[in-house]
Amino acid sequence: MQVLLFASLRDRAGWSSRPFTLSAHTLCTPQAIWQLLDLGAWPSGVRVAVNQSFVAADHPLNDGDELAFLPPFTGG
Repeated sequence: MQVLLFASLRDRAGWSSRPFTLSAHTLCTPQAIWQLLDLGAWPSGVRVAVNQSFVAADHPLNDGDELAFLPPFTGG
């Protein structure tokens, strides 16, 4: 699995992309991966995408997925 961080999340963590190996018999979710990577408290408004589609934070993950965390966006 590849984990991607964007914008302020990337700046806070100090990295933008990192490989992550899922345990074969463990059900993982984006929120669990966030905790396993020790990224701090779950940010309010963070968006999660798996394989370039937005999903819920409790979406089940599979090895080989691309997992992206995106901060809230503002526009004008």
